[in-house]
Amino acid sequence: MTLQETDDKELSFDDFGLNREITRAVHDLGYEAPSPIQQKTIPLILEGKDIIGQAQTGTGKTAAFSLPLLEKIDPKSKQVQALILTPTRELAIQVAEAIHSYAKNLGGVRVLPVYGGQSISQQIRHLRSGVQIIVGTPGRIMDHIRRETVKIDNLKLMVLDEADEMLRMGFIEDVEWILSHTPETRQTALFSATMPREVKRIAERHLKDAVNVQIERKTLTVPTVSQFYINLSERQKTDVLTRILEAESTQGEAVLIFHRTKLGAADLTDKLQARGYAAEAMHGDMNQKQRENVIKRLKNGKVEIVVATDVAARGLDVEQITAVINYDMPSDTESYVHRIGRTGRAGREGKAILFVTPRQQRMLRDIERYTKQKIEPLKLPTKADVAARRVSLLKDKIIATLTEQDLELYLSLVENMADETMFDISEIAAAATFLAVGEKRLEVAVEPEPEQFSFSEDGMVRLFIDIGRQHRINPGDIVGAIANEADIPGKAIGAIDVNDRYTLVDIPSQFVERVLTKMKQSKIRKQRMNLRLAAGIDTGPKSEPRRDKKVDSEHHPSKKKQFRRENANPADPGSRTPKRKPKKSFKEKPGKNAFSKFSKGRKKKNK
Repeated sequence: MTLQETDDKELSFDDFGLNREITRAVHDLGYEAPSPIQQKTIPLILEGKDIIGQAQTGTGKTAAFSLPLLEKIDPKSKQVQALILTPTRELAIQVAEAIHSYAKNLGGVRVLPVYGGQSISQQIRHLRSGVQIIVGTPGRIMDHIRRETVKIDNLKLMVLDEADEMLRMGFIEDVEWILSHTPETRQTALFSATMPREVKRIAERHLKDAVNVQIERKTLTVPTVSQFYINLSERQKTDVLTRILEAESTQGEAVLIFHRTKLGAADLTDKLQARGYAAEAMHGDMNQKQRENVIKRLKNGKVEIVVATDVAARGLDVEQITAVINYDMPSDTESYVHRIGRTGRAGREGKAILFVTPRQQRMLRDIERYTKQKIEPLKLPTKADVAARRVSLLKDKIIATLTEQDLELYLSLVENMADETMFDISEIAAAATFLAVGEKRLEVAVEPEPEQFSFSEDGMVRLFIDIGRQHRINPGDIVGAIANEADIPGKAIGAIDVNDRYTLVDIPSQFVERVLTKMKQSKIRKQRMNLRLAAGIDTGPKSEPRRDKKVDSEHHPSKKKQFRRENANPADPGSRTPKRKPKKSFKEKPGKNAFSKFSKGRKKKNK
């Protein structure tokens, strides 16, 4: 059975009949309306049906299975009632955090992420204390089932998240093994962006009368808008946004910024207003009259920035909007098309910028495939660019004032001041300009900009990892490995640039030593890797190296190796010092014990 989207009826989370405490948590998080995949799957899972949901990353599928899952959980029972399989530990952590936030008002519901690379004894201690929901990777889940530290006899719901990704990573046999050890009475939900033959076979073998949920794609119309993206971390977004607005703002033009939640839209608006921007929020809590007032002010030039949610921006048609900035990734590919369609109206040129965090690289590729257009990386304006833009805008403003205003009185004032003081007219004009500019000074401290990334936040240090795209590495793998091995928050990790043969990642300076120490001899996706400071990055004062008479000469071989190591180009991994050849192993002579020569030496010594 296949279920497709047939109408545009808007639903709210209250319409699903979920526990009031669950919907309250959803509203507290700022979500306004369920996405298409949530509208179709939540009622089916609540009814107890098995489902196959074809959904891309970022479509809201986590809430699509998490909300009805929480409805079915008995908080009083300490047995495992739901099991969610994910392809990566980073996704396991992400899903567990989301479920925990939805269950915050329920009390007694415990969620545990289980994955490799974490102490299994620590996981066993948590499991023994009682856990209702487990989110984990196939390999570690198998370990616990074999050890009988995870009992799944009373499992109510089984979720396979990103099944095609688990197939690509070679976990499909593990998934089948786990499914074969679950009770037949369980309910199963399978989510996959694509449906390869092996995934279909699992669905046919392990799901019962499954409903295939497909959201029918509407006609695709992408306007002629220049599209760009920026790689950054979550904590960098506001500063990056400010720099873009500084460098690209133009009198009489407006910018539309999309935020995922109404609370986030209101908070970002407050931050922009505090920085001197004429910004207004537009979200679902506002009535129609309030929204119309914002649009009117936008058209009259009294508002230059609108921070909106997807629901609030539907049908927004204002010619002045010359740029759309996706501060948060849209929930699905169609939403992206609707968003960027708000600019480039009436034959004008438009610009769309997409903020992409390390976890959202796959969604970026999905958007490119869907729109059949390449989204280009945006070189973030430097602080020097911002300064130049401020000067340019000020000049335009002064020229417009000279042309349009009667300045006779002011000219007399300046001339009188020049006669009465020792300052000439140009100096007085400079002082007046200084007063007019106010706190937003023209000069900007210019420091070296990073080469590999468009932006690197203060306090971040760039690290070099000698594996990349050709090793089937993606940003999520990097975040998961560093967060787990070095025990630092995944959100703290900055921009990640995965190239063919190497990867660059920004780490907060306070964690650098820990990462370098903990990640020694580590593997990412079973690939052994080396991690070090990226060449050419100033990491602050360094301690003086110990001087040794034996290696004091700059021509000593060890000095040459050190020079090659320290001056290696991160964009050319081949410039690193070649690995040392393994020493030849000791070969035994025929008929002789390998330790015979040492025993002989001891005998002579004894004599």
